[in-house]
Amino acid sequence: MDWIKIGSVLFLLAMLVYIFPRMKHAMQNTPKGTMQDWMGFIIPVAAVIGFVILLIMMV
Repeated sequence: MDWIKIGSVLFLLAMLVYIFPRMKHAMQNTPKGTMQDWMGFIIPVAAVIGFVILLIMMV
């Protein structure tokens, strides 16, 4: 291994050590999604999936 790879690994480990506590705090303090929020997500995804299926069927 050369010094660039070793430095990259050390930088990635330091990033994980720095980010993990903040990520844990953010996951504990996020608002829970309501059914209306989930429907706002599911309807566009279903529309895209339906459109892709339509395009596949037309070929």
